[in-house]
Amino acid sequence: MDRRQKKTRQAVYDAFTSLLEKKSYSNITVQEIIDRADIGRSTFYSHFETKDELLKALCTEIFDHVFSENLSRERTHDFSGTEKNIEGEITHILYHLQDNRSYIRSILSSESGEIFMRYFKEYLEQIFDGELDRSASDIPKEYMLNHMVWDFAETVRWWMNNVSYSPEEISRFFFRTTLGSNLKKDFS
Repeated sequence: MDRRQKKTRQAVYDAFTSLLEKKSYSNITVQEIIDRADIGRSTFYSHFETKDELLKALCTEIFDHVFSENLSRERTHDFSGTEKNIEGEITHILYHLQDNRSYIRSILSSESGEIFMRYFKEYLEQIFDGELDRSASDIPKEYMLNHMVWDFAETVRWWMNNVSYSPEEISRFFFRTTLGSNLKKDFS
């Protein structure tokens, strides 16, 4: 993608997320996105076939960054110099979700929430699957993977409406309740 295409795509993302901060997903029209991004209809459709495709692309962009192997110093947090571990990865994810809370809450509060959660769970499976490969437990891996993914995804959904907790606190809540004290030792 050339620089001009990237700039247009970013304008569409910015328009879409700013609309999500004010309106529910179902009430946003492609025309509103086009108007706010200041692009033509054909330009929008050359990048995205539908509004759902735009949501999928936005989720992919968010998750590719959030779940990146290369952690860098960012505006609200810095995990770049820390040893990589599952708790740090989860806390990093939570910081990104917190940074984008205003429009993620809007996504989660409408029918688009299920689309977002489906993509989110796919990324979470990759993280937790790798961790479960390194742990020893008598609980079937498939069960633990399903449990951890769903528990964390629903924790995020709950947290988006309970802003009084920090990413570190939510990470601690998740690991204490999901893994318990015995299994957590396997992830240390």
